[in-house]
Amino acid sequence: MRYQDLYDAMIGGTARESLPGWARRVLEAIGSGDSPIIGVRHPLGFLCLPLERTEEYGVCVHIWSGALPHAASTTSQIHCHSWDLLSHVLYGQVENVRADVGDTVSAVTHRVFEVVSGADGDRIRPTPRTVRCSPGMSEVYGPGETYALPAGVFHASVVPGGESATIALGRGRPGRSDLSLGPPDLGAHLVPRRHCDPRETARAALHAADRLP
Repeated sequence: MRYQDLYDAMIGGTARESLPGWARRVLEAIGSGDSPIIGVRHPLGFLCLPLERTEEYGVCVHIWSGALPHAASTTSQIHCHSWDLLSHVLYGQVENVRADVGDTVSAVTHRVFEVVSGADGDRIRPTPRTVRCSPGMSEVYGPGETYALPAGVFHASVVPGGESATIALGRGRPGRSDLSLGPPDLGAHLVPRRHCDPRETARAALHAADRLP
């Protein structure tokens, strides 16, 4: 399956039946070394297996586990995408906590940072925009459920049980930027993307495959 097939399954209501088996085959191929996919330690706390990337679309498997290598964020977990997210939970739970963000120059809690991804990593650039941020609506999704998150919505993703995996589809929105909230006095910096080696990638893929229903 490619992006459109996965999208149709999620929107059409057949994902619960069709996607776990597909995901198992993909993960087992990565785990056996039959796939060239290499994992990336994402600064938002999960391990990313990038399956398909074009200028407009992306397909990834995201795996959260304390047993797997991951990177740490230099800003915060609160962020918004430049792309529309459609995600299907394979196992575990994912809680999306939306953030209430209001522009302010007093009682500032965060600065807005632009995240520009390149071959050398993520360039974190402070913007002039300062905000006050507080937790907003929270939604929890479990195995077999699909959820959507439009571009531009500030949120943080939490995994209540510590173990989860999702199939994440992204569709880019021209003119949008990837943004993150961070300390008001934090300067510009580069965060290198940490790629897993083949052994780590295989271990992560099999770790997820073993937990599929």
